[in-house]
Amino acid sequence: MLHANSASRWLAGFVLSTFLSLAGGRAIAATCVAVDWPLWSDFKTHFVQPDGRVLDASTPQLHSSSEGQSYAMFFALVANDPPAFEKLWRWSINNLAQGDAGTVLPGWIWGRADDGSWRVLDPNSASDADLWYVYSLLEAGRLWNRPDYIQDAMRLLALVESKEIVSLPGLGPMLLPGPIGFEQPNRIWQLNPSYLPVPVLRRLATASPSGPWAGVAASTARLITSVTPKGFIADWVGYQATSDTNGRFIIDPVKGDRGSYDAIRVYLWAGVTPNVDPLATRIRDALKGMTTAIATFGFPPESVVTLTGAISGTGPFGFSAALVPYLRSTGQAAMAESQLQRARRLQIDSLAAPALEQHQPPYYDYVLSLFGVGWADGRYAFNPNGTLRAPWRNPCAT
Repeated sequence: MLHANSASRWLAGFVLSTFLSLAGGRAIAATCVAVDWPLWSDFKTHFVQPDGRVLDASTPQLHSSSEGQSYAMFFALVANDPPAFEKLWRWSINNLAQGDAGTVLPGWIWGRADDGSWRVLDPNSASDADLWYVYSLLEAGRLWNRPDYIQDAMRLLALVESKEIVSLPGLGPMLLPGPIGFEQPNRIWQLNPSYLPVPVLRRLATASPSGPWAGVAASTARLITSVTPKGFIADWVGYQATSDTNGRFIIDPVKGDRGSYDAIRVYLWAGVTPNVDPLATRIRDALKGMTTAIATFGFPPESVVTLTGAISGTGPFGFSAALVPYLRSTGQAAMAESQLQRARRLQIDSLAAPALEQHQPPYYDYVLSLFGVGWADGRYAFNPNGTLRAPWRNPCAT
């Protein structure tokens, strides 16, 4: 038999636990404890403002981008950090999507305009950000029991499918980099291979079984294997229709065959794709030029001419971080370790007081490090169906 005080404590506990169970995902998510991930903590300190805006201070516009917001949401999910995730998403909706991401694709860049006002500077969307928004919302909804996030994800996904997918003659469904401006004269489309991470496409195919995503994944593998004669991928690739039923990949008529800051993500996505995925080996085998370059020079090049394999410059530490998953996944353990150590060392250097007095740490290098080093440290992985695997001690799931 319970004493009066014990009974009171038991009843209070029962009522509280019942409330948390019945109050929905918001109450449950509030009980979560973020994991100790120093790289994410550093990113929040230097790049995420209190209202959820991701600031890249490297430009005169002091801009924020849909890419930065969506990537940060993924990192907040990996870190089991629901409060940060919520702020990042609400800022994105209110500032990039006119308050409703179910009817307006988020504008890709926001910042200080020439007249001094702060607003969307280019309303065209960036489809890679849109995919990462959808992915992060789907997985946050699943792992944190937030049906509202899943609803947001499905509304945005429907918008992406209606505005950013095109069926290319002889290729099939493909994701355009955005809804406006990527179809050139002579029936040429501009494509960005780094916008197409296969694990994300797998997750979207599960969420939208009748949608185009399995076909987009197959088209992605064909793209990468068709345009890498020296084992390097370009930032941008062209596709030209030769008839109503056929087409061919060509050098992008605007950007050329240079591979650099966009393309580095293609190697990253290839590395984090599960080994059992039927496209993983095909894609990785097409990108072996980067392995040869690192074996020769000890670091990734900053820029590559993909038709000749000519390389130039020294890639920053984010490039090394991005390549760690690819190198590990292709059996280059020693090379992966050397790039991991280079990334860690230079990342620490970027936080030295003299450097911080001059400028913000390098935003893009931190993003690539969160993806590449985070995966290498076991912070996350993707399941074959694209769902997220994160080894939280206290997962926010019911």
